Amino acid sequence: MIRVVLFLIVTGLLALGVAWIADRPGDVVITWQGLRIETSLMVLGAAVLAAMAVLALLFSLLRAIVTSPLTLKRHLRHRRGVRAYDAISSGLIAVGAGDIAAARKHAAAVNRLAPHEPLALHLSAQSAQLAGDREAADRAFRAMASRTDTKTLGLHGLFVEARRRNDLPSARAYAEEAVRSAPALGWASRAVLEFRSAAGDWAGALALLERHMAATLDKAIYRRHRAVLLTARAHALEDSDRDSAKTFALEATKLAPDLVPAAALSARLLAETGQLRKAARVIDKAWRANPHPELALAYSELRSGDSARDRLKRIEALAKKVPGHIESALAVARAALNAQEFAKARAAIAPYLQAPTRRIAELMAELERAEKNDEGRAREWLARALHAAPDPIWTADGHVSDRWLPASPASGRLDAFEWRVPLSALSGAPVIEPEPQAVVSAVAPVEIAATPQTGGEPVPPATAGGAPAQNPVGPQQAKSEPKPTPIIPLLHAPDDPGPEVVDESDAPVESDGGWRKLLG
Repeated sequence: MIRVVLFLIVTGLLALGVAWIADRPGDVVITWQGLRIETSLMVLGAAVLAAMAVLALLFSLLRAIVTSPLTLKRHLRHRRGVRAYDAISSGLIAVGAGDIAAARKHAAAVNRLAPHEPLALHLSAQSAQLAGDREAADRAFRAMASRTDTKTLGLHGLFVEARRRNDLPSARAYAEEAVRSAPALGWASRAVLEFRSAAGDWAGALALLERHMAATLDKAIYRRHRAVLLTARAHALEDSDRDSAKTFALEATKLAPDLVPAAALSARLLAETGQLRKAARVIDKAWRANPHPELALAYSELRSGDSARDRLKRIEALAKKVPGHIESALAVARAALNAQEFAKARAAIAPYLQAPTRRIAELMAELERAEKNDEGRAREWLARALHAAPDPIWTADGHVSDRWLPASPASGRLDAFEWRVPLSALSGAPVIEPEPQAVVSAVAPVEIAATPQTGGEPVPPATAGGAPAQNPVGPQQAKSEPKPTPIIPLLHAPDDPGPEVVDESDAPVESDGGWRKLLG
Protein backbone atom coordinates (compact mmCIF):
# COMPACT_ATOMS: atom_id res chain seq x y z
CA MET A 1 0.00 0.00 0.00
CA ILE A 2 2.83 2.40 0.87
CA ARG A 3 4.57 1.65 -2.43
CA VAL A 4 1.41 2.47 -4.39
CA VAL A 5 1.08 5.80 -2.61
CA LEU A 6 4.74 6.66 -3.24
CA PHE A 7 4.35 5.73 -6.94
CA LEU A 8 1.34 7.98 -7.29
CA ILE A 9 3.17 10.86 -5.57
CA VAL A 10 6.24 10.57 -7.83
CA THR A 11 4.10 10.29 -10.96
CA GLY A 12 2.14 13.40 -10.00
CA LEU A 13 5.32 15.38 -9.37
CA LEU A 14 6.70 14.41 -12.78
CA ALA A 15 3.44 15.39 -14.47
CA LEU A 16 3.52 18.75 -12.71
CA GLY A 17 7.10 19.31 -13.85
CA VAL A 18 6.33 18.48 -17.47
CA ALA A 19 3.27 20.77 -17.43
CA TRP A 20 5.29 23.56 -15.87
CA ILE A 21 7.95 23.34 -18.59
CA ALA A 22 5.29 23.14 -21.33
CA ASP A 23 3.68 26.35 -20.04
CA ARG A 24 7.05 28.13 -20.29
CA PRO A 25 8.42 27.41 -23.76
CA GLY A 26 11.90 28.57 -24.80
CA ASP A 27 14.63 28.12 -27.42
CA VAL A 28 17.95 26.37 -27.03
CA VAL A 29 20.89 27.28 -29.28
CA ILE A 30 24.00 25.10 -29.47
CA THR A 31 27.09 26.23 -31.42
CA TRP A 32 29.93 23.72 -31.72
CA GLN A 33 32.64 23.35 -34.35
CA GLY A 34 30.96 25.82 -36.72
CA LEU A 35 27.58 24.13 -36.35
CA ARG A 36 24.58 25.99 -34.99
CA ILE A 37 21.68 24.01 -33.65
CA GLU A 38 18.48 25.72 -32.59
CA THR A 39 15.60 23.82 -31.03
CA SER A 40 13.01 24.10 -28.32
CA LEU A 41 13.53 23.04 -24.77
CA MET A 42 11.02 20.16 -25.02
CA VAL A 43 12.69 18.67 -28.09
CA LEU A 44 16.09 18.85 -26.43
CA GLY A 45 14.77 17.12 -23.35
CA ALA A 46 13.21 14.35 -25.44
CA ALA A 47 16.46 13.93 -27.37
CA VAL A 48 18.47 13.65 -24.18
CA LEU A 49 16.12 11.02 -22.79
CA ALA A 50 16.26 9.01 -26.03
CA ALA A 51 20.06 9.17 -26.06
CA MET A 52 20.18 7.97 -22.47
CA ALA A 53 17.89 5.03 -23.29
CA VAL A 54 20.03 4.04 -26.28
CA LEU A 55 23.21 4.25 -24.19
CA ALA A 56 21.66 2.14 -21.43
CA LEU A 57 20.60 -0.49 -23.96
CA LEU A 58 24.04 -0.61 -25.51
CA PHE A 59 25.66 -0.86 -22.07
CA SER A 60 23.37 -3.73 -21.07
CA LEU A 61 24.09 -5.60 -24.27
CA LEU A 62 27.84 -5.13 -23.91
CA ARG A 63 27.69 -6.17 -20.25
CA ALA A 64 25.73 -9.31 -21.13
CA ILE A 65 28.31 -10.25 -23.74
CA VAL A 66 31.20 -9.68 -21.36
CA THR A 67 29.64 -11.54 -18.39
CA SER A 68 28.09 -14.39 -20.39
CA PRO A 69 30.78 -16.96 -19.35
CA LEU A 70 30.22 -16.19 -15.69
CA THR A 71 26.46 -16.28 -16.10
CA LEU A 72 26.64 -19.64 -17.84
CA LYS A 73 28.89 -20.95 -15.08
CA ARG A 74 26.42 -19.82 -12.43
CA HIS A 75 23.56 -21.42 -14.30
CA LEU A 76 25.39 -24.71 -14.57
CA ARG A 77 26.36 -24.55 -10.90
CA HIS A 78 22.77 -23.91 -9.91
CA ARG A 79 21.62 -26.79 -12.08
CA ARG A 80 24.22 -29.10 -10.52
CA GLY A 81 23.21 -27.89 -7.08
CA VAL A 82 19.59 -28.72 -7.72
CA ARG A 83 20.52 -32.16 -9.00
CA ALA A 84 22.85 -32.70 -6.05
CA TYR A 85 20.15 -31.61 -3.61
CA ASP A 86 17.70 -34.07 -5.17
CA ALA A 87 20.30 -36.84 -5.01
CA ILE A 88 21.10 -36.04 -1.35
CA SER A 89 17.42 -36.03 -0.43
CA SER A 90 16.80 -39.32 -2.21
CA GLY A 91 19.97 -40.83 -0.72
CA LEU A 92 19.09 -39.91 2.86
CA ILE A 93 15.60 -41.31 2.35
CA ALA A 94 17.14 -44.52 1.01
CA VAL A 95 19.44 -44.73 4.03
CA GLY A 96 16.49 -44.29 6.36
CA ALA A 97 14.57 -46.98 4.47
CA GLY A 98 17.54 -49.37 4.52
CA ASP A 99 17.85 -49.54 0.71
CA ILE A 100 21.59 -50.15 0.33
CA ALA A 101 21.66 -50.15 -3.47
CA ALA A 102 19.73 -46.89 -3.83
CA ALA A 103 21.78 -45.24 -1.07
CA ARG A 104 25.07 -46.10 -2.75
CA LYS A 105 23.75 -45.02 -6.16
CA HIS A 106 22.67 -41.61 -4.87
CA ALA A 107 25.89 -41.25 -2.87
CA ALA A 108 27.92 -41.84 -6.05
CA ALA A 109 25.81 -39.25 -7.89
CA VAL A 110 26.33 -36.70 -5.12
CA ASN A 111 30.08 -37.33 -5.06
CA ARG A 112 30.15 -36.68 -8.80
CA LEU A 113 28.00 -33.54 -8.68
CA ALA A 114 29.07 -31.91 -5.38
CA PRO A 115 31.85 -33.89 -3.73
CA HIS A 116 32.76 -31.17 -1.21
CA GLU A 117 29.31 -30.39 0.11
CA PRO A 118 28.81 -31.21 3.83
CA LEU A 119 25.68 -33.26 3.21
CA ALA A 120 27.46 -35.14 0.44
CA LEU A 121 30.10 -36.30 2.94
CA HIS A 122 27.38 -37.19 5.41
CA LEU A 123 25.49 -39.25 2.81
CA SER A 124 28.68 -41.05 1.82
CA ALA A 125 29.36 -41.96 5.45
CA GLN A 126 25.79 -43.06 6.08
CA SER A 127 25.62 -45.23 2.96
CA ALA A 128 28.99 -46.80 3.83
CA GLN A 129 27.77 -47.59 7.33
CA LEU A 130 24.59 -49.08 5.92
CA ALA A 131 26.58 -51.27 3.55
CA GLY A 132 29.00 -52.34 6.31
CA ASP A 133 32.01 -50.68 4.68
CA ARG A 134 33.73 -49.44 7.84
CA GLU A 135 36.83 -48.17 6.06
CA ALA A 136 34.82 -45.96 3.69
CA ALA A 137 32.74 -44.66 6.60
CA ASP A 138 35.91 -43.89 8.55
CA ARG A 139 37.38 -41.97 5.58
CA ALA A 140 34.19 -39.94 5.18
CA PHE A 141 34.02 -39.08 8.86
CA ARG A 142 37.70 -38.09 8.91
CA ALA A 143 37.08 -35.78 5.96
CA MET A 144 34.18 -34.24 7.87
CA ALA A 145 36.26 -33.89 11.05
CA SER A 146 38.95 -31.99 9.12
CA ARG A 147 36.47 -29.25 8.13
CA THR A 148 35.29 -26.48 10.40
CA ASP A 149 31.61 -26.69 9.50
CA THR A 150 31.30 -30.48 9.93
CA LYS A 151 33.92 -31.13 12.59
CA THR A 152 31.55 -32.14 15.39
CA LEU A 153 29.52 -34.36 13.08
CA GLY A 154 32.67 -36.08 11.89
CA LEU A 155 33.91 -36.57 15.46
CA HIS A 156 30.60 -38.11 16.41
CA GLY A 157 30.82 -40.55 13.52
CA LEU A 158 34.41 -41.45 14.39
CA PHE A 159 33.36 -41.96 18.01
CA VAL A 160 30.56 -44.32 16.99
CA GLU A 161 32.86 -46.29 14.69
CA ALA A 162 35.50 -46.58 17.42
CA ARG A 163 32.91 -47.89 19.87
CA ARG A 164 31.74 -50.42 17.30
CA ARG A 165 35.21 -51.87 16.90
CA ASN A 166 35.71 -51.68 20.70
CA ASP A 167 38.57 -49.18 20.39
CA LEU A 168 37.87 -47.38 23.66
CA PRO A 169 41.03 -45.19 23.75
CA SER A 170 40.22 -43.75 20.32
CA ALA A 171 36.57 -43.31 21.26
CA ARG A 172 37.57 -41.39 24.37
CA ALA A 173 39.98 -39.20 22.36
CA TYR A 174 37.24 -38.30 19.87
CA ALA A 175 34.78 -37.51 22.66
CA GLU A 176 37.32 -35.36 24.51
CA GLU A 177 38.09 -33.41 21.33
CA ALA A 178 34.37 -32.92 20.68
CA VAL A 179 33.90 -31.54 24.21
CA ARG A 180 36.75 -29.09 23.67
CA SER A 181 35.31 -28.00 20.31
CA ALA A 182 31.66 -27.74 21.40
CA PRO A 183 31.10 -28.04 25.18
CA ALA A 184 27.32 -28.07 24.75
CA LEU A 185 27.32 -31.41 22.88
CA GLY A 186 25.29 -33.79 25.01
CA TRP A 187 26.64 -37.05 23.55
CA ALA A 188 30.25 -35.95 23.97
CA SER A 189 29.77 -34.81 27.58
CA ARG A 190 27.99 -38.05 28.50
CA ALA A 191 30.66 -40.15 26.81
CA VAL A 192 33.53 -38.34 28.53
CA LEU A 193 31.70 -38.60 31.85
CA GLU A 194 31.33 -42.36 31.39
CA PHE A 195 34.96 -42.79 30.36
CA ARG A 196 36.25 -40.81 33.33
CA SER A 197 33.96 -42.73 35.67
CA ALA A 198 35.13 -46.06 34.26
CA ALA A 199 38.74 -44.96 34.81
CA GLY A 200 38.00 -43.89 38.40
CA ASP A 201 38.72 -40.24 37.66
CA TRP A 202 35.99 -38.96 39.96
CA ALA A 203 37.50 -35.48 40.31
CA GLY A 204 37.63 -35.09 36.53
CA ALA A 205 34.09 -36.42 36.18
CA LEU A 206 32.81 -33.93 38.76
CA ALA A 207 34.63 -31.08 37.04
CA LEU A 208 33.10 -32.05 33.70
CA LEU A 209 29.64 -32.29 35.27
CA GLU A 210 29.96 -28.82 36.75
CA ARG A 211 31.59 -27.13 33.76
CA HIS A 212 29.74 -28.56 30.78
CA MET A 213 26.65 -30.44 31.92
CA ALA A 214 25.07 -28.44 34.74
CA ALA A 215 23.29 -26.07 32.34
CA THR A 216 22.04 -28.76 29.94
CA LEU A 217 20.90 -31.52 32.33
CA ASP A 218 17.60 -31.63 34.10
CA LYS A 219 18.00 -30.43 37.68
CA ALA A 220 16.96 -33.73 39.25
CA ILE A 221 19.30 -35.73 36.99
CA TYR A 222 22.14 -33.33 37.70
CA ARG A 223 21.67 -33.68 41.47
CA ARG A 224 21.53 -37.46 41.20
CA HIS A 225 24.66 -37.67 39.02
CA ARG A 226 26.56 -35.38 41.36
CA ALA A 227 25.50 -37.44 44.37
CA VAL A 228 26.69 -40.66 42.70
CA LEU A 229 30.05 -39.14 41.78
CA LEU A 230 30.51 -37.72 45.27
CA THR A 231 29.74 -41.12 46.77
CA ALA A 232 32.25 -42.79 44.46
CA ARG A 233 34.89 -40.23 45.41
CA ALA A 234 34.13 -40.74 49.10
CA HIS A 235 34.58 -44.51 48.73
CA ALA A 236 37.90 -43.93 46.94
CA LEU A 237 39.15 -41.69 49.79
CA GLU A 238 37.74 -43.77 52.64
CA ASP A 239 41.07 -45.42 53.47
CA SER A 240 43.36 -42.46 52.81
CA ASP A 241 41.46 -39.28 53.76
CA ARG A 242 38.46 -40.03 55.96
CA ASP A 243 37.65 -36.37 56.63
CA SER A 244 37.30 -35.59 52.93
CA ALA A 245 35.41 -38.85 52.43
CA LYS A 246 32.92 -37.83 55.13
CA THR A 247 32.47 -34.39 53.57
CA PHE A 248 31.76 -35.86 50.14
CA ALA A 249 29.44 -38.54 51.53
CA LEU A 250 27.39 -36.02 53.53
CA GLU A 251 27.01 -33.77 50.50
CA ALA A 252 25.86 -36.80 48.52
CA THR A 253 23.19 -37.61 51.12
CA LYS A 254 21.92 -34.04 50.92
CA LEU A 255 21.60 -34.26 47.15
CA ALA A 256 20.09 -37.78 47.13
CA PRO A 257 18.84 -38.90 50.57
CA ASP A 258 17.65 -42.25 49.18
CA LEU A 259 21.08 -43.22 47.80
CA VAL A 260 21.86 -46.25 49.97
CA PRO A 261 25.69 -46.38 49.59
CA ALA A 262 26.01 -42.69 50.44
CA ALA A 263 23.81 -43.00 53.52
CA ALA A 264 25.57 -46.14 54.80
CA LEU A 265 29.04 -44.64 54.31
CA SER A 266 28.02 -41.34 55.91
CA ALA A 267 26.60 -43.15 58.92
CA ARG A 268 29.77 -45.19 59.42
CA LEU A 269 32.03 -42.15 59.17
CA LEU A 270 29.79 -40.08 61.45
CA ALA A 271 29.69 -42.87 64.04
CA GLU A 272 33.49 -42.98 64.10
CA THR A 273 33.56 -39.34 65.19
CA GLY A 274 30.83 -39.83 67.80
CA GLN A 275 28.02 -38.12 65.85
CA LEU A 276 25.58 -40.93 66.52
CA ARG A 277 22.36 -38.94 66.36
CA LYS A 278 23.26 -37.43 63.02
CA ALA A 279 24.24 -40.86 61.71
CA ALA A 280 20.93 -42.30 62.88
CA ARG A 281 19.01 -39.49 61.14
CA VAL A 282 20.85 -40.15 57.88
CA ILE A 283 20.02 -43.87 57.97
CA ASP A 284 16.45 -43.22 59.08
CA LYS A 285 15.81 -40.93 56.11
CA ALA A 286 17.34 -43.37 53.63
CA TRP A 287 15.56 -46.37 55.20
CA ARG A 288 12.15 -44.75 54.88
CA ALA A 289 12.78 -44.13 51.17
CA ASN A 290 14.61 -47.37 50.34
CA PRO A 291 14.89 -50.19 52.93
CA HIS A 292 18.13 -52.02 52.32
CA PRO A 293 20.18 -54.62 54.26
CA GLU A 294 23.28 -52.41 54.13
CA LEU A 295 21.39 -49.67 55.96
CA ALA A 296 20.18 -52.14 58.59
CA LEU A 297 23.74 -53.39 59.12
CA ALA A 298 25.10 -49.86 59.45
CA TYR A 299 22.31 -48.93 61.88
CA SER A 300 22.94 -51.96 64.10
CA GLU A 301 26.67 -51.17 64.28
CA LEU A 302 26.42 -47.49 65.18
CA ARG A 303 27.61 -48.28 68.71
CA SER A 304 30.41 -50.81 68.53
CA GLY A 305 30.22 -51.73 72.22
CA ASP A 306 26.51 -52.57 72.32
CA SER A 307 25.34 -56.06 73.13
CA ALA A 308 23.35 -58.20 70.71
CA ARG A 309 20.12 -57.47 72.60
CA ASP A 310 20.72 -53.72 72.37
CA ARG A 311 21.24 -54.05 68.64
CA LEU A 312 18.03 -56.04 68.38
CA LYS A 313 16.10 -53.25 70.10
CA ARG A 314 17.62 -50.68 67.74
CA ILE A 315 16.75 -52.76 64.66
CA GLU A 316 13.20 -53.32 65.91
CA ALA A 317 12.77 -49.55 66.21
CA LEU A 318 14.11 -49.11 62.67
CA ALA A 319 11.85 -51.83 61.27
CA LYS A 320 8.73 -50.18 62.72
CA LYS A 321 9.32 -47.20 60.45
CA VAL A 322 8.67 -49.35 57.37
CA PRO A 323 6.31 -52.07 58.61
CA GLY A 324 5.42 -54.99 56.40
CA HIS A 325 8.58 -54.77 54.28
CA ILE A 326 10.63 -57.93 53.79
CA GLU A 327 13.88 -56.09 54.56
CA SER A 328 12.45 -55.03 57.91
CA ALA A 329 11.54 -58.64 58.68
CA LEU A 330 14.96 -59.93 57.63
CA ALA A 331 16.78 -57.28 59.67
CA VAL A 332 14.77 -58.10 62.80
CA ALA A 333 15.16 -61.86 62.28
CA ARG A 334 18.94 -61.55 61.82
CA ALA A 335 19.35 -59.37 64.90
CA ALA A 336 17.10 -61.69 66.93
CA LEU A 337 19.12 -64.72 65.82
CA ASN A 338 22.35 -63.03 66.91
CA ALA A 339 20.72 -62.19 70.25
CA GLN A 340 19.43 -65.79 70.54
CA GLU A 341 15.84 -64.55 70.62
CA PHE A 342 14.66 -67.43 68.46
CA ALA A 343 10.95 -66.87 68.95
CA LYS A 344 11.23 -63.29 67.73
CA ALA A 345 13.25 -64.42 64.74
CA ARG A 346 10.63 -66.99 63.74
CA ALA A 347 7.79 -64.53 64.26
CA ALA A 348 9.50 -61.90 62.10
CA ILE A 349 9.86 -64.11 59.02
CA ALA A 350 6.77 -66.27 59.55
CA PRO A 351 4.67 -64.31 56.98
CA TYR A 352 7.23 -65.11 54.27
CA LEU A 353 7.60 -68.86 54.80
CA GLN A 354 4.83 -69.77 52.37
CA ALA A 355 6.96 -68.53 49.45
CA PRO A 356 10.45 -67.97 50.86
CA THR A 357 13.27 -66.29 49.01
CA ARG A 358 16.82 -67.58 49.22
CA ARG A 359 17.76 -65.36 52.14
CA ILE A 360 14.65 -66.42 54.04
CA ALA A 361 15.44 -70.11 53.47
CA GLU A 362 19.11 -69.68 54.46
CA LEU A 363 18.10 -67.76 57.58
CA MET A 364 15.68 -70.53 58.51
CA ALA A 365 18.49 -73.07 58.12
CA GLU A 366 20.67 -71.06 60.51
CA LEU A 367 17.75 -70.78 62.90
CA GLU A 368 17.15 -74.54 62.92
CA ARG A 369 20.80 -75.20 63.68
CA ALA A 370 21.12 -72.48 66.34
CA GLU A 371 17.87 -73.16 68.20
CA LYS A 372 17.35 -76.93 67.96
CA ASN A 373 20.59 -78.24 66.45
CA ASP A 374 18.33 -79.90 63.90
CA GLU A 375 20.63 -80.73 61.02
CA GLY A 376 17.85 -82.44 59.06
CA ARG A 377 15.65 -79.37 59.03
CA ALA A 378 18.63 -77.15 58.28
CA ARG A 379 19.55 -79.24 55.24
CA GLU A 380 15.96 -79.21 54.08
CA TRP A 381 15.90 -75.42 54.16
CA LEU A 382 19.26 -75.24 52.40
CA ALA A 383 17.95 -77.52 49.66
CA ARG A 384 14.92 -75.30 49.41
CA ALA A 385 17.15 -72.23 49.14
CA LEU A 386 18.80 -73.65 46.01
CA HIS A 387 15.51 -73.41 44.11
CA ALA A 388 13.83 -70.55 45.97
CA ALA A 389 12.93 -67.23 44.44
CA PRO A 390 15.99 -64.97 44.07
CA ASP A 391 16.55 -61.96 46.26
CA PRO A 392 17.28 -58.44 45.02
CA ILE A 393 20.91 -57.65 44.28
CA TRP A 394 22.86 -54.81 42.69
CA THR A 395 22.46 -55.26 38.95
CA ALA A 396 23.07 -53.12 35.85
CA ASP A 397 22.97 -53.99 32.14
CA GLY A 398 22.93 -57.71 32.91
CA HIS A 399 25.92 -57.40 35.28
CA VAL A 400 25.38 -58.56 38.87
CA SER A 401 27.56 -57.27 41.71
CA ASP A 402 27.69 -58.01 45.43
CA ARG A 403 28.37 -54.33 46.10
CA TRP A 404 27.19 -51.07 44.62
CA LEU A 405 29.25 -49.54 41.83
CA PRO A 406 28.86 -45.96 40.55
CA ALA A 407 28.96 -46.97 36.87
CA SER A 408 28.10 -50.05 34.86
CA PRO A 409 31.14 -52.18 33.93
CA ALA A 410 29.33 -53.26 30.77
CA SER A 411 28.30 -49.90 29.30
CA GLY A 412 29.97 -47.29 31.52
CA ARG A 413 26.56 -45.71 32.22
CA LEU A 414 26.58 -43.65 35.40
CA ASP A 415 24.13 -44.59 38.18
CA ALA A 416 23.17 -47.77 36.37
CA PHE A 417 23.07 -50.16 39.34
CA GLU A 418 19.68 -50.87 40.85
CA TRP A 419 18.69 -52.98 43.82
CA ARG A 420 16.36 -55.46 42.17
CA VAL A 421 15.97 -59.10 41.20
CA PRO A 422 18.10 -59.77 38.09
CA LEU A 423 16.17 -60.78 35.02
CA SER A 424 18.45 -63.75 34.39
CA ALA A 425 17.44 -65.21 37.74
CA LEU A 426 13.78 -64.70 36.97
CA SER A 427 13.96 -66.30 33.54
CA GLY A 428 15.69 -69.40 34.87
CA ALA A 429 13.45 -69.99 37.90
CA PRO A 430 12.29 -73.59 38.21
CA VAL A 431 8.77 -74.70 38.76
CA ILE A 432 7.00 -75.80 40.91
CA GLU A 433 4.51 -78.51 41.57
CA PRO A 434 6.12 -81.94 42.01
CA GLU A 435 4.55 -85.05 40.57
CA PRO A 436 3.25 -87.30 43.41
CA GLN A 437 4.92 -90.40 41.94
CA ALA A 438 8.27 -88.61 41.92
CA VAL A 439 8.06 -88.00 45.64
CA VAL A 440 7.00 -91.57 46.34
CA SER A 441 9.77 -93.04 44.23
CA ALA A 442 12.30 -90.84 45.96
CA VAL A 443 11.21 -91.87 49.42
CA ALA A 444 10.60 -95.55 48.65
CA PRO A 445 14.20 -96.78 48.93
CA VAL A 446 14.50 -95.58 52.54
CA GLU A 447 14.31 -98.44 54.99
CA ILE A 448 12.06 -98.06 58.03
CA ALA A 449 12.58 -100.08 61.18
CA ALA A 450 9.80 -102.44 62.26
CA THR A 451 7.73 -101.68 65.34
CA PRO A 452 7.18 -104.19 68.17
CA GLN A 453 3.41 -103.96 67.80
CA THR A 454 3.31 -105.04 64.17
CA GLY A 455 5.46 -108.04 64.51
CA GLY A 456 8.32 -106.85 62.37
CA GLU A 457 6.31 -105.20 59.63
CA PRO A 458 7.60 -101.79 58.62
CA VAL A 459 5.54 -98.72 59.19
CA PRO A 460 4.84 -96.96 55.86
CA PRO A 461 6.47 -93.53 55.44
CA ALA A 462 4.54 -90.32 54.97
CA THR A 463 3.45 -89.73 51.35
CA ALA A 464 1.95 -86.89 49.41
CA GLY A 465 -1.48 -88.46 49.85
CA GLY A 466 -1.50 -87.82 53.58
CA ALA A 467 -0.85 -91.31 55.06
CA PRO A 468 0.36 -91.37 58.67
CA ALA A 469 4.10 -91.17 59.21
CA GLN A 470 6.24 -92.48 62.06
CA ASN A 471 9.33 -90.82 63.52
CA PRO A 472 12.24 -93.26 63.02
CA VAL A 473 14.69 -91.30 65.17
CA GLY A 474 13.53 -91.78 68.72
CA PRO A 475 10.61 -92.42 71.00
CA GLN A 476 9.19 -88.94 70.71
CA GLN A 477 5.98 -88.61 68.74
CA ALA A 478 5.85 -86.08 65.91
CA LYS A 479 3.92 -82.90 66.45
CA SER A 480 1.35 -81.86 63.90
CA GLU A 481 1.94 -78.67 61.96
CA PRO A 482 0.19 -77.08 58.96
CA LYS A 483 1.69 -78.04 55.61
CA PRO A 484 2.70 -74.96 53.57
CA THR A 485 1.85 -74.51 49.95
CA PRO A 486 4.62 -76.22 47.93
CA ILE A 487 6.99 -73.93 46.10
CA ILE A 488 9.61 -76.43 45.00
CA PRO A 489 9.73 -80.22 45.42
CA LEU A 490 10.91 -81.07 48.92
CA LEU A 491 11.77 -84.52 50.23
CA HIS A 492 11.62 -85.06 53.97
CA ALA A 493 14.73 -86.43 55.55
CA PRO A 494 14.26 -89.77 57.36
CA ASP A 495 14.60 -88.10 60.76
CA ASP A 496 12.08 -85.37 59.87
CA PRO A 497 8.57 -86.05 61.23
CA GLY A 498 6.98 -84.23 58.29
CA PRO A 499 3.67 -82.41 58.34
CA GLU A 500 1.43 -85.45 58.94
CA VAL A 501 -0.21 -86.39 62.24
CA VAL A 502 1.01 -89.62 63.83
CA ASP A 503 -1.50 -92.07 65.14
CA GLU A 504 -1.05 -92.05 68.91
CA SER A 505 -1.89 -95.76 69.15
CA ASP A 506 1.36 -96.60 67.37
CA ALA A 507 4.37 -97.27 69.51
CA PRO A 508 7.67 -95.44 68.97
CA VAL A 509 10.13 -96.93 66.52
CA GLU A 510 13.69 -97.84 67.23
CA SER A 511 16.15 -95.78 65.16
CA ASP A 512 18.74 -98.35 64.31
CA GLY A 513 19.60 -97.74 60.71
CA GLY A 514 17.35 -95.59 58.53
CA TRP A 515 19.35 -92.38 58.69
CA ARG A 516 22.68 -94.19 58.67
CA LYS A 517 21.73 -96.20 55.59
CA LEU A 518 20.60 -93.08 53.78
CA LEU A 519 23.89 -91.38 54.58
CA GLY A 520 25.74 -94.49 53.41
